[in-house]
Amino acid sequence: IIEMNPRVSRSSALASKATGFPIAKIAAKLALGYTLDEIKNDITRETYASFEPAIDYCVVKVPRWTFEKFPGAVDSLTTSMKSVGETMAIGRTFKEALQKAVRSLEIGRFGLGSIADNGTGVHPSLHEIEEKLINPNSNRLYYIYEALKQGMCVERIYELSHIDRWFLFHIRQIHELEKRLRELVLKNGVNGLDADLLRKAKEYGFSDQQLAGFFKTKEQDIRDVRQANKIEPVYKLVDTCAAEFEAYTPYYYSTYEQENEMRVSNNKKVMILGGGPNRIGQGIEFDYCCVHASFALKEMGIESIMVNSNPETVSTDYDISDKLYFEPLTREDVLNIVDQEKPEGIIVQFGGQTPLNISSALAEAGVKILGTSPDSIDRAEDRERFQGLLKKIGVLQPKNGIAKNHDEAILVADKIGYPVVVRPSFVLGGRAMEIVYDQSGLEFYIREAAEVSPGKPILIDKFLEHAIEIDVDAISDGRDTIIGGIMEHIEEAGIHSGDSACVLPPISLSPKLLEEIKAHTRALARELNVVGLMNIQYAVKNRVLYVLEVNPRASRTIPFVSKATSVPLAKLATKVIMGMSLKELGFTKEVVPAYVSCKESVFPFARFPGVDTILGPEMKSTGEVMGIDSDFGLAFAKSQIAAGQSLPFSGAVFVSVKDEDKMPLLETIFNLYDIGFRIMATKGTSNYLLEHGISNIAVNKVREGRPHIVDMIKNGEVDMVINTTDNKKAVSESISIRRTALTFNIPYTTTLAGAKATVQAIKSMLKGTLEVKTIQEYHTS
Repeated sequence: IIEMNPRVSRSSALASKATGFPIAKIAAKLALGYTLDEIKNDITRETYASFEPAIDYCVVKVPRWTFEKFPGAVDSLTTSMKSVGETMAIGRTFKEALQKAVRSLEIGRFGLGSIADNGTGVHPSLHEIEEKLINPNSNRLYYIYEALKQGMCVERIYELSHIDRWFLFHIRQIHELEKRLRELVLKNGVNGLDADLLRKAKEYGFSDQQLAGFFKTKEQDIRDVRQANKIEPVYKLVDTCAAEFEAYTPYYYSTYEQENEMRVSNNKKVMILGGGPNRIGQGIEFDYCCVHASFALKEMGIESIMVNSNPETVSTDYDISDKLYFEPLTREDVLNIVDQEKPEGIIVQFGGQTPLNISSALAEAGVKILGTSPDSIDRAEDRERFQGLLKKIGVLQPKNGIAKNHDEAILVADKIGYPVVVRPSFVLGGRAMEIVYDQSGLEFYIREAAEVSPGKPILIDKFLEHAIEIDVDAISDGRDTIIGGIMEHIEEAGIHSGDSACVLPPISLSPKLLEEIKAHTRALARELNVVGLMNIQYAVKNRVLYVLEVNPRASRTIPFVSKATSVPLAKLATKVIMGMSLKELGFTKEVVPAYVSCKESVFPFARFPGVDTILGPEMKSTGEVMGIDSDFGLAFAKSQIAAGQSLPFSGAVFVSVKDEDKMPLLETIFNLYDIGFRIMATKGTSNYLLEHGISNIAVNKVREGRPHIVDMIKNGEVDMVINTTDNKKAVSESISIRRTALTFNIPYTTTLAGAKATVQAIKSMLKGTLEVKTIQEYHTS
């Protein structure tokens, strides 16, 4: 025994989804005094919870890692958890379930393959393979496959990895079938693919996309051959009892066998596509929307069909929707369900980028996309089409351009003027987004971005320094558009919206500016013919309003806005998508609460030794918290406490900021000084503060010798850190300050706006106590 936890664990959700046995629900009843033999099984309605689950299928869970989000992070798996999400797949065999799980990860793989299948086509050396097999890492599974491709035997792989031979044997079988299929390509091409071999490939979990890659053809061609040979998936029930009793809960997985257990109704039905595995940029916020969509359909008497592959979600509970399909969110897997269920349409706007990425392909295959059309979604995401849209309605955006190669990028950036924000198109979470200040920085970026979005252009925008960013969520029925909420970011432009703290209602925007934001939002919704939810990101610089981007879908802020305003936006949007008007639903004007709500992000930096905690345009947060109170200071304080920041009321504050922040930060430092905090500062900042009448203690930077600031943090002499930097040299020199503050749980802020808000929170907490109220009390106040 390694350890025992007398509580539900992270794996409890996985076990519940894998077996259909609701562990937490039964544990709650046991806590109330029931016994196992008194609690009936929801799925069979005959057996009791004392009847241990039995399964006649195989379940595979694969974690989702995002090491690429953290420059400097070592891709090494240890006893400290580093994954940010996971996916689960069910099949009749391990081989089938493993391949389904890999394609569910949404990492550009449509099944198991080698590390060379990552787009580069470069095969690693034997030395690299052996090293990766010895040392656990996020790509180890693909290095095993590469080792088999290069002729390494199972025994040698076992000696290096200590992974059980049983798993290696099945991975080898997958590889051997791939090898056989590739040999067939050389002889006859796709025409030589006989029905028996194709069926065997599907039983092994190979996707149509994988097979299309082997045969150098299109996915649809493989689908056509498969359907012509009547090779279709069947759907089996997850029933907790290995088919010993009848199952009443329609919870399905696909496989390639004979008997189909799917029960198709003649009811009006709608399919909801979930968000797949949690990752940075796309998390549980989207699952909230999917669940509320299911609730709304139920209220309307419409059968809801949920498709998702994430065991951590509420949407994959068997009693949330009328039917649940635990399947990968790919074109093939969704179309297979559509072929048999024949829903009225599919809702794609609640699952983040995952459903949107396949919406056009589904529409081309004849599937009806409910709500905002795929063309409108493309119009908002395609830079050239979006530029034309904004010009048509007279809305400003920062100077920008599109570059499809190195030379174009240099010309565009020179024309716009540095600094610029650069990013690949069609990504979520600011993946590979960066602010560059000169040509050499741009050239370095172009080499990196090509890996993120092959064949897609690089987007280049003028960076609006010191601008205020604003997020707006709105809902439209195609005629009327109502604002759901306007959120003011606390951090200035340059920090990803998913990482920035924000406040609702806004605290510094003028009534005139708010009216302009609302007018722009209505105009954009009308031009894009939005039916459902939309999110718009604005920036204000020198009192001029710019549109940064428009997303005609649910955003990650929908749960926050809904809880802050008491308006169930996702539920209303579902009813709008199904044809109801906002007037019919009684939502005809924006709800502006009389209290203040603050959202703060939560970061996993402690899990990644050596990674800098400084924020930028690429999202790094893995979650968020919310604080509500009567004023901004108290609401922000609650959000900081919830995020794990224990704000001090006295002691010493260390200050080291870039030159351009010294003047704007003076008032904040004066406030800390007046409260009674001692001020410590590095020499440049110290001299500036002395010149402006703030006495302080000068301390050494790390490179200036001991005792230095890091020693003082370790010795408990510092209670809060304010540290802003700009150039790479300063960032590199100060990383040890930020990492040490993180390690010793010292509150720190790396932005000017964050420092101001933190001091405001401390002042508010010193004036009065934090009150606890239920959210219902706030909603009715």
